[in-house]
Amino acid sequence: MGKIKSKLMRRTAKTLLSKGILFTEMFGENKRVLGTVLPSKKIRNQIAGLLVQMKKQERIREMKLQKTLK
Repeated sequence: MGKIKSKLMRRTAKTLLSKGILFTEMFGENKRVLGTVLPSKKIRNQIAGLLVQMKKQERIREMKLQKTLK
């Protein structure tokens, strides 16, 4: 599988993040949290993986911001 995700996946991931559900950089934990929300196993796994990518990018952005402030 590549890194290209459909608009539906990205929109759903952003919506879940905006609802205040706590996700981490761990795929297994995100998958477990989404298990009750999403019925489809394939979609659940894709969104959990996308959330991991988004969280890692967010952490890197914060680290760069802290370095520029120092």
